[in-house]
Amino acid sequence: MDITQKMEAAETRITKAVFPNTTNHYATLFGGTALQWMDEAAFITATRFSRQKTVTVCSDRIEFKTPIPAGTFVELVGQVVKVGNTSIQVRVTVYLEQMYDTTRTKAIEGLFTFVAVDDAMRPIPVKK
Repeated sequence: MDITQKMEAAETRITKAVFPNTTNHYATLFGGTALQWMDEAAFITATRFSRQKTVTVCSDRIEFKTPIPAGTFVELVGQVVKVGNTSIQVRVTVYLEQMYDTTRTKAIEGLFTFVAVDDAMRPIPVKK
């Protein structure tokens, strides 16, 4: 499998329901909860790509485009966009979906960088 095929195979999709316990006083998804879900999707994506231990080293350019209200679904899509010597960059896009119709909107997008590490938590080359 070449690197492009590995990148495609690592794509990760997670769907979550936005319940009141994940929302703020405006009845929209807490930003911190969204970031946690995004980091999880990015971690799974980076690990599926490399099949190595990886750790988050950076989150960058997180753009909250639209509020996500309670009573909706979100789909998180993680995609490997760049592979370095020891690092993997993953874009996570969060789509807002209404529960009872087909409306779907891009709500959040961000980049996460992971580093492959050994048992002592030292950076190691990514298996490409």
